[in-house]
Amino acid sequence: MSKKTILLFGFMLFLCSFTSLYSVNQKLEGNEKIERKIIYNKKKHNITLSWAAFGSSGNYVITRGGSRLASDFVSIGSTSKLSFIDNKPNSNKYENYYKVSRSGITVVISLENQIFGDNVYFYDRKYEKAESARNDINAQFSAIGLGGANGEWTTKRQSYYFKPNEKGQTYDVGGSGSASSASANAIELGFYSHIGGLGKVPSDVKLGAIFTRPHLSGGANATCTFWRSVENIEVMRDFAWTVSQSTSARRILIGSTSKYISDIGDTNFWGSGGFIADTYYASSRPSWGGQQQWYTRNAVFPDGSGPMGGSYNMVWQGCVNPPQADDVNSPIAVTPIIREKPFLFLDADGEYKVFVPTWQKDRVGVSWTSTDMGKGEAQDLLMNWYVAKEGDSDVEINAALKAGKNIFFTPGHYSLNAPIQVNRKDAILLGAGIASVTLEPTDKNTWGCIYADDKDGIIIAGLLMDSLNSTTYQVRIGNDGANANHSVDPILLSDITCRVGGVQSKNIQIQASMQINSNNVIGDHFWLWRADHGSQRGGDARWTRDRCKNGLIVTGNDVTLYGLFTEHYQEYEVLWLGERGRTFFFQNEPPYDAPNQATWSSQGGRVDGYAAFKVANTVKEHHSIGMGSYAVFTGTDGKVNKKNGFEVPNSPNVKLEKMCTTRFAGPGNTQNVINSTGGSTATGVKRVALYNNGDGIQPYNEEFTLPNRESYPEYINM
Repeated sequence: MSKKTILLFGFMLFLCSFTSLYSVNQKLEGNEKIERKIIYNKKKHNITLSWAAFGSSGNYVITRGGSRLASDFVSIGSTSKLSFIDNKPNSNKYENYYKVSRSGITVVISLENQIFGDNVYFYDRKYEKAESARNDINAQFSAIGLGGANGEWTTKRQSYYFKPNEKGQTYDVGGSGSASSASANAIELGFYSHIGGLGKVPSDVKLGAIFTRPHLSGGANATCTFWRSVENIEVMRDFAWTVSQSTSARRILIGSTSKYISDIGDTNFWGSGGFIADTYYASSRPSWGGQQQWYTRNAVFPDGSGPMGGSYNMVWQGCVNPPQADDVNSPIAVTPIIREKPFLFLDADGEYKVFVPTWQKDRVGVSWTSTDMGKGEAQDLLMNWYVAKEGDSDVEINAALKAGKNIFFTPGHYSLNAPIQVNRKDAILLGAGIASVTLEPTDKNTWGCIYADDKDGIIIAGLLMDSLNSTTYQVRIGNDGANANHSVDPILLSDITCRVGGVQSKNIQIQASMQINSNNVIGDHFWLWRADHGSQRGGDARWTRDRCKNGLIVTGNDVTLYGLFTEHYQEYEVLWLGERGRTFFFQNEPPYDAPNQATWSSQGGRVDGYAAFKVANTVKEHHSIGMGSYAVFTGTDGKVNKKNGFEVPNSPNVKLEKMCTTRFAGPGNTQNVINSTGGSTATGVKRVALYNNGDGIQPYNEEFTLPNRESYPEYINM
């Protein structure tokens, strides 16, 4: 949409209360597309429908229901024309779904579809049976293969939004047993899918059971169960969230849980970690048994302090009744500074709004109560936001940002010829679910996906970045030499995934998935992933085809990260150059596919491999806790090792706590936990409880080649 169109849109809203001027295509059998439009006149409270001609003969018959899956659609008229005015619509303009039929063809027209597009599905218990939403979501799961291996690389994206319950109704179809059992009648959530409640508090939307299915090793292996999210709901019966990386569960009330993990398939279940935050368990303590690691932030559990599963690295931050500290479990009393991720909801005035929570310090427990959504600002979606849909370009999105709009990305692919440029204070980019928006640069874009200027209060949340060509970065926060103080209103990065490789067939070269140059940045859940598998051949071919040096480079000061997952990059996977950095939970696997030791050696070839987490020798102050790095050297010549899992300067104010290394597969090992101390994974799990100005061997001094204005956007050879 051009800037002119954006301004026109706002002007028409003011004069006539038109909800939208978009045209939306409905795909029918045979890939036929029928353009349709709907306009709501607030003053007259009528709705005008229009559509392109379809069908061979007869009048167009119009019926109306309160929602897309309403049990009853009533006839309201017919016409030979290509438009129709409904002078007596339902009082809530969003509770008017029209079916226009002719010659056996039906198109559905609604304001919600016009605003949000074809990849967002709304459910309304006021008009629908309890089972309607569950059946609809599960039918999509089956039809587009979102549960199996093919679903991992599908281009389909979808979000499922539930309107608040009314008069004691729920969306629970009823059932019994663990959510993974057929008798539970659970909603089965697949790849690139998001469930969101549209109430003010989680209990406004009551679902029965939710289940995610591991698809490897007979249903026992969830290590590739990625890219899905759920937020702002109550789960009444069971929440079987069987997942690994790039999965986000937030702002949930869990009334009961029989098992946290799946019991389908083999009993030898395992997963590779996940993220849950701002969640209240009402009746029972869950089990993370079978998970290698997990990060849990600001959750409330029933009384107790015993272990809740997990094998290597479980971090519990700002939680009520967490497990006691031991080798595996790291309870951290408070979350020092946090701002919860914004979310979509329906306000009491019937309008769609985005709730933007405020910053909180030293928080324990959830941000909401049973009656209070918490502190923050409710922004009107149609007045303050540009709702992006699949097919929108970087020109349209950047024009909306410059016009003062925030961006709500509906699910889909956004192919860019230039980065999205966030260039003003308090601007927000919000994806409808962590895995719902994929930004895919075209051959013309050698810059990257998102560039944010060094401004206060920027929020980037719920986005998956892909690169189908060579770029310098995928995400850059702040320009080179950024030095503004954002301590009063920090920058928030929430539920961010960067993916290098896996989906493209040609060679790509990227220097860093993410670089944070700004000060006072808060990261709340990242998965930075150079893909260890994908739709293309792996092994040595992957090493040369999918090139990326660093997952994360931090040059800014006072950067705090919660739940950092970084895997398979070809040099230092996290390189920290800024002062007073903090990381709470870190998960890592090295690149599987380094061909030989000579190819993969650091510090001028004097050290085998690259540390997973590297704090530069110039850094004077740093503190991280709950760090896991797991050796998997399978695509090699059998002689590749890594000298250190972690490397830091021997300095009084540099401290790493609760580090763990082990070997999962392959012949190679991590030879030391940190700075040549802690022992080799050749003899099992190795742990170091604390390294602070220790007696280990400090790494050699290095000069790090970083992207800069002189080299950008020209690619830097690796």
